[in-house]
Amino acid sequence: MQTNVGKTERGASIIAGTLLAYCGLRERSWKGAGLAFLGINFLRRGLLGYCYTYRFLGIDTNHGQKGSSQTIAYRTGIRVDEAITIDRPRHEVYAFWNNPENLAEFMEHVESVRTISGPAASATCTHWVAKGPGGRRMEWDAEIINQADNELIAWRSLEGSEVSNAGSVRFADAAGGRGTEVRIALQYNPPGGTAGAFIAKLFGEDPSTQIHNDLQRLKTRLEAGVVPTVDGQSKGANKAVDDREHHRKSEQVVVASEASFPASDAPAYSH
Repeated sequence: MQTNVGKTERGASIIAGTLLAYCGLRERSWKGAGLAFLGINFLRRGLLGYCYTYRFLGIDTNHGQKGSSQTIAYRTGIRVDEAITIDRPRHEVYAFWNNPENLAEFMEHVESVRTISGPAASATCTHWVAKGPGGRRMEWDAEIINQADNELIAWRSLEGSEVSNAGSVRFADAAGGRGTEVRIALQYNPPGGTAGAFIAKLFGEDPSTQIHNDLQRLKTRLEAGVVPTVDGQSKGANKAVDDREHHRKSEQVVVASEASFPASDAPAYSH
């Protein structure tokens, strides 16, 4: 039996298995028995370093891949698909996303993104620093593999990255002239693999929810010129946008005083 689970993933499997087995044995029910059984399987996976599902799918996380970039087998790892409509012109939304340094403004778990020299003269590469589950700091390099002005940006991580990932973001005119539809597709293998993702979700770090919230912050940033923080406050107001907003609200107050109704309604977000 050849080992096909990496060391980090094996450790995460043991932790997940211990947690599940403990919770299952405490519950003393059929549901608890199911959790305990699942925990035992995670423990077996971690202790032996062998996964039957990986063998069936042809996945081996114990041996590094060769080449300049990391590839992720289709439908393996974690897959996230999210979309949102932003009431701004497509070229403006694309231009904002196309500047790597802007990404940290609305991605909560990203500390910084900066452009670096790529392995090939034509490659555009970036260095990412992010906060992982439990506050762990993670870093990786990625390269742009496909790009079309105002339409598409696609990337994948380079060999040796802590987080193997690949994805794309597409920009299209929203129906009815409502601005721009931004659609992101992301696939990645988190540290610890599937077991690591399970533990992350167990402690409230759900990738789909993270991306959804990031896109909501992007929408607010581009439509109102501010970036809402976790505590509900805002930061990074764009002065020109802020001045326009202030003037618009002043006019609303005058109208509201004359007609006796609230000056503004709560913002409506759409996907």
